[in-house]
Amino acid sequence: MPEHAPTTPGAAVRRHDIVIVGGGLVGASLAIALDGLGLDVAMVEAAPAGALPAVFDQRNLSFAEATCNALANLVVWRLLRTPAGPIRRIHVSRRGDFGRVELDARDYDREAFGQVVVASDFGEALEARLGELRHLTRYRPARFIESGIDGDARVVRVADGEGEHQLMTRLLVGADGTQSMVRAALGIAAEHHDYGKTLFVARMRCDRAPDGTAYERLTDDGPTALLPRGDRHYGVVHAVSADEADAVAALDDEAWCARIQDAFGWRAGRFLSAGPRSRYPAQRALAERLTASRGVVIGNAAQTIHPIGAQGFNLGLRDALTLVECIAASVADAGANEVLQRYAQRRVEDRSRTIAFSDGLARLAANPSPLLRPLRTLGMGAIAQVDAVQSMLVGGAMGYRGDVPALCREVAR
Repeated sequence: MPEHAPTTPGAAVRRHDIVIVGGGLVGASLAIALDGLGLDVAMVEAAPAGALPAVFDQRNLSFAEATCNALANLVVWRLLRTPAGPIRRIHVSRRGDFGRVELDARDYDREAFGQVVVASDFGEALEARLGELRHLTRYRPARFIESGIDGDARVVRVADGEGEHQLMTRLLVGADGTQSMVRAALGIAAEHHDYGKTLFVARMRCDRAPDGTAYERLTDDGPTALLPRGDRHYGVVHAVSADEADAVAALDDEAWCARIQDAFGWRAGRFLSAGPRSRYPAQRALAERLTASRGVVIGNAAQTIHPIGAQGFNLGLRDALTLVECIAASVADAGANEVLQRYAQRRVEDRSRTIAFSDGLARLAANPSPLLRPLRTLGMGAIAQVDAVQSMLVGGAMGYRGDVPALCREVAR
């Protein structure tokens, strides 16, 4: 069915080279990365000026080395107000199974595999950097309504406190999350899967300060991850069955600490206290394609994946940076077919391998069947003893998978 450009009688049309819908982690990072190209960029954001999007809460973000490199090159890293927590070691085990995997960054000539950053701190750093951009127009608070094709451009209809506006752009970018309205407007279908789990996120303190080890403890209900923050606390992600979620949310702090102690064990010490808990459904949403006529989806709008392995934002940032590289080769028309085709081709390997890793690990780790126990034990043993398997895993964990954007490879000196 052909698209038609939406119209608002009497509305003035505002023209931009690129319109980004979504001002969260990936959308804001894309706007920052585009600034050096000199293009007229607009960002449509749900949050009002002076407020951060809801995604910038107390959850803990695990940034791969490639992501840290890119954020340093984008002059975002230096704007973090609180220190990040280096991940110097990775420890993975499964309750009830034999074997474990232990990886040390020093064995790969690295000081750390990555860094742990609190989302609210990252949001403030992104906001400070956005304020420095020369070529960005921000519509906020505003919401995307619809979009259609008008010749060699897209008409985008948005609404804010002053009413509805029409934006004309060569390229519309959907960075508006799992339930992306842009994806729907572009006619891109998505496959959804509910893992039947709820994830609880909290800051927790132990009787021993973190030593740089990131733990992933796998159980029948999913992972319990401990990430070493830079404030001497751990960031905890605890998965429970969806039908248990309300009961777990109702636990007092003492009972919550006891639950995490039981799920995780004593490797990190005794859990003493916990901050406020947030909860999120564990789900997967995969766009069947990444591009449409003068439109593209990135980040969670393109793929929302299980948080096991902490690959979501890292993958989304590589989406954004790859898109910028493709646009940079043809700045005269950011939404040209060849630009979008090249982008889609470049994202195939990284995207497919990361999704397969995340989904496969989530399904295998959570399957309680005793028949799978020998297979899991063999897998743990292979990772622990075979250098080639370890190197492949470590390379992916550090963000070096597939066609890696240049800004991810090293920090400019």
